[in-house]
Amino acid sequence: MDVPISGFCRPGLDAVREAFAANFAERGEVGAAVCVMVDGELVVDLTGGWADEGRTRPWRPDTLVDVYSVGKAIVAMLVLQLVDDGVIGLDDPIAAVWPEFAAAGKAGVTVRQALCHQAGVPAIRERLTNDDLWNWERMTAALAATEPWFEPGSRHVYHTNTYGHLVGGIVHHASGQRPGERLRAVVGAIGADFFWGLTAAEQARCADVIWAPSSNLTEVNPFAIEGDFQLPAMGYFNPPGYSSHGVVNTPEWRGAQVPSTNGHASARGVAQLYAALIGTVPGHAPLVSPSLLAEATRPQSEGFCPVLAEDVVFGLGFVPTNERRRFGGPGSFGHFGTGGAVGFADPDRGVAFGYVMNHVIPRWQSTRNRSLIDSLYAALA
Repeated sequence: MDVPISGFCRPGLDAVREAFAANFAERGEVGAAVCVMVDGELVVDLTGGWADEGRTRPWRPDTLVDVYSVGKAIVAMLVLQLVDDGVIGLDDPIAAVWPEFAAAGKAGVTVRQALCHQAGVPAIRERLTNDDLWNWERMTAALAATEPWFEPGSRHVYHTNTYGHLVGGIVHHASGQRPGERLRAVVGAIGADFFWGLTAAEQARCADVIWAPSSNLTEVNPFAIEGDFQLPAMGYFNPPGYSSHGVVNTPEWRGAQVPSTNGHASARGVAQLYAALIGTVPGHAPLVSPSLLAEATRPQSEGFCPVLAEDVVFGLGFVPTNERRRFGGPGSFGHFGTGGAVGFADPDRGVAFGYVMNHVIPRWQSTRNRSLIDSLYAALA
């Protein structure tokens, strides 16, 4: 079956189109889109393939898909905006705006520690169900009550799924708005598609996520696991659908707010947000002040992470480019998502980049996203 590919590349960037087409022909891509802006100008905007496993619905420019951890940087951005506004400080205790979070020895945990995965709550201890997952207040209350798994601030452990309820909880308690509602005001101002908690009309635009291998959907009981693997298992599977397993394409999942994991976006929406972050969208001030963004995108915590099982570098929501997680040029920053989705900005080059897809392969970096990024930078050289 011929793969439909549409869109455009600015003259001189044809290598990106070739890499995008090769992802379908050679690397197993099913449906995807890539968008690049340079100094606020749209220079690459490509869509291709199919929005469903049966290959009946072509991917369109406004197709939305779950971008997983790409959303971690975006929910962190909402907190950074509150810091800019003077509502809360990076080194203020979370409990200053969210008193319930002080429970079980967490009174001193700071906003900065939450943003760089040092808050000590990468999993919730109370047994939860998927019905709980659809309930924002239930999830944030259970997280606030959780006893830390390690001394906050002493190390980092990737808050795989709790990051969204932790950082989103700060947004909610500091602003009075849930993160999904607050994000809508941001994206509405710049016309970007990136959401938590989709409406019925937005759900109709969604591509189905296709897991490969399908064994990734195996149900796990984290309460039956002991030892070193218990914490990661609790973080991934309490509630059972916390990582989207078994629920990813359902209306309940798409309609809920799980900011670390269920942000739904188009490639253009991701690129527009990063362009707005670095202040290259005409007529719009940067979404975060340059000085605070510089602080947020420098290394804040480095070292071994037992959840990711490797040495990692965290900024404040954003990941600074590094040997293990490369984005663009030396000053670039962003966040990958499960299966390969990615958003990043390179302020030195004025680049804002978004890539989204529905065929989820293990981890986050892949030959697919790497080929697109490398072809872009070779063409810009």
